[in-house]
Amino acid sequence: GSSAIIEYLSPNIAKPLHVGHLRNLILGDALANIYESAGWDVTRWNYIGDWGTQFGKLIFAYRRWGDKEQVEKNPISELTSLYVRFHQEAEYDKTLEEGARLEFKKLETGDEENRTMWQWFKELSLKDMQDLLNRVMASPFDVEQGEAFYENDLDGVIAEVVSAGITKESEGALVIPLPDKELPAMIRKSDGASLYLTRDIANLKYRLKEFTPAEILYVIGNEQSLQFEQFFTVAGMLGLDRQAQLFHIKYGLVLSADGKKFSTRKGDTVLASDILDEAETRALKVVKEKRGDLEDFQQKEIAKDIALSAVKYAMLKDGRTTDISFDWDRMLDFHGDSGPYLLYTHARLRTMLSKSEDRCLESIPGGLLSEEELALIRQIAEFPSVIEAARSEKSVNKICLYLYELCNGANAWYEGAPVIKDEDKVRRAARLTLGEAIADTLSRGLRILSIPTPERI
Repeated sequence: GSSAIIEYLSPNIAKPLHVGHLRNLILGDALANIYESAGWDVTRWNYIGDWGTQFGKLIFAYRRWGDKEQVEKNPISELTSLYVRFHQEAEYDKTLEEGARLEFKKLETGDEENRTMWQWFKELSLKDMQDLLNRVMASPFDVEQGEAFYENDLDGVIAEVVSAGITKESEGALVIPLPDKELPAMIRKSDGASLYLTRDIANLKYRLKEFTPAEILYVIGNEQSLQFEQFFTVAGMLGLDRQAQLFHIKYGLVLSADGKKFSTRKGDTVLASDILDEAETRALKVVKEKRGDLEDFQQKEIAKDIALSAVKYAMLKDGRTTDISFDWDRMLDFHGDSGPYLLYTHARLRTMLSKSEDRCLESIPGGLLSEEELALIRQIAEFPSVIEAARSEKSVNKICLYLYELCNGANAWYEGAPVIKDEDKVRRAARLTLGEAIADTLSRGLRILSIPTPERI
């Protein structure tokens, strides 16, 4: 089979994971699952922002105001507030920027203390990412690698681009004029510093050499479209796109229900964990109303599954380039186009199957089933081609739409046809067999979206 590299999440270390990262992670994870379901070999890649002058600032701030115990207790929020404090104080005290520059210089030249501190910040961040992955039931990454990994390759990349004869000097910087584009791509700043583009090329060369993928997908927001257009154009000029097709999997913003930028009361970005907490609180309220018969811990388990299905489905059901509005009532509606509706339908079928004494059939005799039931069978048979279409078009929402329509058909059928109460034994078994096939297809589809499939709700 073919192989693909899918790069997603890819946050900056020592920064909180916010709602945008959550959409990215859910989208990247589902895409990787779709490729795997279509028979591809997938490398899930987390390309981490672990290099740059901000680490000079962070090391400086930690040396001046940091408290090891506090950082170990709440790593990311503590490091974030150190970073914020640095910027606040630097407005009044101009020596701070210079101090931070020196700390970064020391990090670059391999100063042991600074390297150790940087490594520690990185480990704390990776643990924070892993917690989020576990919480949203996303698969682990195959490669986690930072920008720093490419530090030593950058001069070689610049030399190669120069020898390809596609660069020119512009005000001391090195640029690549692009065909049909007004803006050239900059590969080296006038102070000699390398840029994203230089790193992206180094990273691409490494991937092509070590992994030989047929496709590389970069799951990164709409706002970086220009950067990727430039990168792909330059990769083409260097002949690097002959080996693998490159795709920018862009996606829109996550907005609040009123279509405004999502932020907390204080105006900060909403964290990924805030969203998941809120979803669980709201789901638990619904579960307590509907399932008062259950123990506390059972209610919490079910609420977790419902919350996760609501958030993931809301993030995936629309075309990825659209901005999505977070409307909690719609997301948690058990009868609408929502994650909980899919879970409810799946659990409803599983409950029906568990109540029946009959065995399912290996195959269903002809002439037993209605036109409606045959249509459901045809719908189930289409699933593999839906997966392939979702893969080739890189559209996870195709899977969502398919599952939603299958649920609509299944519920209409279930309400109209007596399944367990059917007098005719063979027809009863045939209908159970159909019910099981629908439930199995739903659980396969939900697994592709990394949504849990509880047997009961």
